[in-house]
Amino acid sequence: MHYRKLGPTEAEVSEIGYGAWGIGGKQWLGGADDESVRALRRAFELGVNLVDTALAYGDGHSEQLVGRVVRETFHNVYIATKVPPKNRTWPATPSMPIEDVFPYDYIVESTEQSLRNLGVEQIYLQQFHVWTDAWIDRDEWRRAIEDLRASGKVRHFGVSVSEHDPNSALQAVSSGLFTAVQVIYNIFDQSAEEKLFPLCVKHKVGVLARVPLDEGGLTGTITEDTQFAPGEFRESYFRGDRKRQVVEHVEALKRDLAGVPGTLPQIALRFCLSNKAVTSVIPGMRRVQTVESSCRASSGGMLDAKTLAILKRHQWRRNFYE
Repeated sequence: MHYRKLGPTEAEVSEIGYGAWGIGGKQWLGGADDESVRALRRAFELGVNLVDTALAYGDGHSEQLVGRVVRETFHNVYIATKVPPKNRTWPATPSMPIEDVFPYDYIVESTEQSLRNLGVEQIYLQQFHVWTDAWIDRDEWRRAIEDLRASGKVRHFGVSVSEHDPNSALQAVSSGLFTAVQVIYNIFDQSAEEKLFPLCVKHKVGVLARVPLDEGGLTGTITEDTQFAPGEFRESYFRGDRKRQVVEHVEALKRDLAGVPGTLPQIALRFCLSNKAVTSVIPGMRRVQTVESSCRASSGGMLDAKTLAILKRHQWRRNFYE
């Protein structure tokens, strides 16, 4: 496992982080807690030292599992979690009053709940789970982060950028108040490269690349006949003829990548790591097999210019979250 410095902090975090949405259950069905625990343990054994979770993942269940394994294994792990929007609306829009989303007391209360779930005294990176730069000058969130830092309950703050809208957090990056941003970045959605990444490099803000495998689309395992459990998040994400669209794009991608070593998921992770702005990639890893495969991507190094040029042609602008 290789490591990169997280923004202006002293932390050297693993290039492959542990995305813990799936282990919360609820929106990702078919997993089991004992399997999730084994996957977390294996990730730590392989050098993963960054876990990204959230209070909203399984209503705190993901945080509880993460905290349990961290305490049991005594590994030095940087835990990142998130304050969910009070109105439970993703993504945020500029017209949303911050009083409905992140009032001062709610930010503090959510952080304290996460601390209880995790069983730790300090959250290393607390993130706002939605964001719009329309709030940049508001006092509520600024006072909350100042007070939580002063109390020692949070070390650093970040924002989770809106789906497929990396430009919604440019002022946040420039403010000097955030250590990291979390943004969708993968072979299909490379839009963060245009404005957000150069700004992050300029201001030394860390980048956590989320959804690097397009919610499973870039694993190469989804077919037109793939069925998801009723009520699972991906049932909606890949609804209608979207599975057919994914298959067509992935098959074209595979043809162009013939001869490039590694599995498609590993190449997809290495694509993210080939951008100097990216600090860590955080794929969901509910199973030991997935952990081991993902961690091997770090040892593969950056992709060469020829391969990156091929992948540039496979950008696919669309929003399956809508």
